[in-house]
Amino acid sequence: MSQWDKIPVYLRKPIFEKLFSIAEYTNLTKEERTMYDSSLKQKWDNKNVLDCAVQEAREEEQVKVIKNLIVQLGLSDEQAAGIAEVSTDLVKKIRAGLNPKL
Repeated sequence: MSQWDKIPVYLRKPIFEKLFSIAEYTNLTKEERTMYDSSLKQKWDNKNVLDCAVQEAREEEQVKVIKNLIVQLGLSDEQAAGIAEVSTDLVKKIRAGLNPKL
């Protein structure tokens, strides 16, 4: 195994790939491991930032839809919640932020 540069085709199964990954990691020097760990952490951080931004965009879009259901269609909290598939409490919060008369 220590002489192979890559995994042989007949061993390309998830369990063997994991084993080879561990073996490669343990063969790194301390400095290389630190760099690898730092790179991996940065990758995870970037993914989390992107996931968070996507979630916020979805929530903003959801708020726009709920506002339109309330203002343009004049739906009740329960109706808007049912259509937008959200809680009635969320619709009430959005309605309260729009205008006290709605």
